[in-house]
Amino acid sequence: MKAKLLMYRNHAIRRMFERGIMEQDIQHALENGEVIQDYLDDTPYPSRLVLGWVGSRPIHVVAANNIVDDATIIITAHEPDPKLWETAYKRRKPS
Repeated sequence: MKAKLLMYRNHAIRRMFERGIMEQDIQHALENGEVIQDYLDDTPYPSRLVLGWVGSRPIHVVAANNIVDDATIIITAHEPDPKLWETAYKRRKPS
């Protein structure tokens, strides 16, 4: 289900700027990516970690849905570090 409104937390905007991630990259990841982890206990809304690909670049987006306002809230976004993630960027490497 695609929300009508996409809202960005200040933290997400800062991180996107620092990491060269564009709004269209976020939209592409949310529309075409794969949920690789759910954070059902997050408040005020449950959130999820989405893996999307922008060309050959992997992008992780943490987003939450505010169903009442029909909005998706972007919490943060980053390019996963290959030192911390397995090759497909879907699972963290054991620590």
